[in-house]
Amino acid sequence: MKVATIDGAQGGCLCGAVRYKIAQQPKSLVHCHCKDCRRAAGAPSVAWMILPAEGVRWISGEPRTVESSPGVMRGFCSNCGTSLTYRETSSRYIDVTTATLDEPSDLAPIKEIWVEQRLAWDVLDESLPHFARSSIGKEPIN
Repeated sequence: MKVATIDGAQGGCLCGAVRYKIAQQPKSLVHCHCKDCRRAAGAPSVAWMILPAEGVRWISGEPRTVESSPGVMRGFCSNCGTSLTYRETSSRYIDVTTATLDEPSDLAPIKEIWVEQRLAWDVLDESLPHFARSSIGKEPIN
């Protein structure tokens, strides 16, 4: 499945203090069901666009970051709390919350990850490949 072209798309947090522009094509679009993403976002699951770190340009403000687990930095607006980014410190990629784009409708996830931790009432999209945990180097479980 091909990832939609979004070079130049913009987004930001709820209050507008942090704004960004996408300067590169995402590597992937995922829908994550892990408990850490759920807690960080206060939502049953989170859609992420994964792109090289240099593919995100902060055009006003910058996220505050916190180490949510060893080697993982999560970024959020320090004013309104909007969850914005996820980055493993050892990776050259950054995940940006898809729903914070100004126009996220064309960026549907192409796979669902960490489905072994999904909430029982959070319905999976049966048209997408599902991965028990990370999809990196793995085959789908469906």
